[in-house]
Amino acid sequence: MTVWTRLPIRHRLTLAFAAGLVLVVAGLSAFVYVRTGADLLATADAGLRSRAELLVANVEDREPALVDIQPRLIEGDEVFAQIADSAGRVVQSTSSISRDVLLPAPVIAPVSKAGFYDRTIVGIDNVARILAVPVTTSRGRFVVLVGVSLQDRHDELAQLGRSLAVGGLAATVFICGGAWLVLAGALRPVDRMRREAAAISASDPGRRLSPPPGKDELSSLAVTLNQMLDRVEESVTAERRLVDRASHELRTPLAIQRMDLDLALTGPQTVAELRAALHSASGENAHLARLTEDLLVLSRARSGALPVRRVDTQLRDLLAEAERRRSLQAGTVRLSFRSSGERAFLDPAWFRQALDNLVDNAVRHTPDGGRVDVFTARRDGATVLVVEDTGPGFSETSLASAFEPFARAGEGASGGQPSTGLGLAVVRTIAEAHGGRVWAENRPGGGARVTMSIPD
Repeated sequence: MTVWTRLPIRHRLTLAFAAGLVLVVAGLSAFVYVRTGADLLATADAGLRSRAELLVANVEDREPALVDIQPRLIEGDEVFAQIADSAGRVVQSTSSISRDVLLPAPVIAPVSKAGFYDRTIVGIDNVARILAVPVTTSRGRFVVLVGVSLQDRHDELAQLGRSLAVGGLAATVFICGGAWLVLAGALRPVDRMRREAAAISASDPGRRLSPPPGKDELSSLAVTLNQMLDRVEESVTAERRLVDRASHELRTPLAIQRMDLDLALTGPQTVAELRAALHSASGENAHLARLTEDLLVLSRARSGALPVRRVDTQLRDLLAEAERRRSLQAGTVRLSFRSSGERAFLDPAWFRQALDNLVDNAVRHTPDGGRVDVFTARRDGATVLVVEDTGPGFSETSLASAFEPFARAGEGASGGQPSTGLGLAVVRTIAEAHGGRVWAENRPGGGARVTMSIPD
């Protein structure tokens, strides 16, 4: 982790903003400085041209040596001029530079058109800007040299540079300070939500974040996080409810097993008594095994790891196997299995478990002498498994929650009716893993009907 990433986000944003602002201010200042310098130089050049035109007119009208080029005719103490012949010899000069030449003879001799030159001349502050203009008269060829010191331009640019530096620095500090305050205000709701999120714990999962006013991104983030917390709380509550109900369901068969075993160990027992105790313990052990398997299926489904391997399956064979398994178990409920020989593309192992769960649930809720009918069919491009019984059916309030783990079913659900355990919840998980669905309803003549539909 670098020093940059350890900085608070408001510091990083402010520094990044300041860096960008410095670049913009520096760029604008450089542009203004260069443009102003060019404009000042252009102004000086225009003044030199104007002065040169006056001198050229005088040279053309009279003898160059007689032309008065003193500063009183050409305004400004820092303005100077000379007139040279074609050989570069100075014919006339202002007194301020009479001991020096504006341009050396080798430079003056070949001048054929007006041009500007920059030179350092003794006695002239800063650099001298010189304009050389050739003049052809009846008395020969001459060159008019007009110059001006660029000291004023230098002073003005220096003053401009100081002003830009001071103004740019002040603007940067002021704007960055304002950006800091704006960022602090914008991030204040984030800090508040962070503290609120830290206060949410397992002992107080109902607390939520306070969305900031408005419809900005932070408000949307707070709403989204609250929705996520709702889902997390709902999931945690469902998990706790499942654990509580599973603990309750597991406690009963364990208690019965222990009672049967303790009874078998209390003293001399007949073979019949021992057989009955072992048979009861074996039944409760089978119940525990089924609960464990169902819990494992639900756990895999919740983690998204419920594998489904679809193959071409003969439904008549699956129903025949289920009928053979049920015939080995003694019971007073009559069962019928029928199929018209449909074939389906599904996972036979999961379908077999769903079938067994539906049959077990129907048998447990059907009184002695009742009937359970199991059949398959094809409807609208889907394989349908239907299990009907002649039991009390579902109450109106339990239909919506029939496929929740350990939901209670039957008209007397509140009066001690057994719960559906995990069987129907596993059936729903298997159906959804196949892309299908399952639903429960009451038959018009009494009893319950559970239908599972698996699309091809």
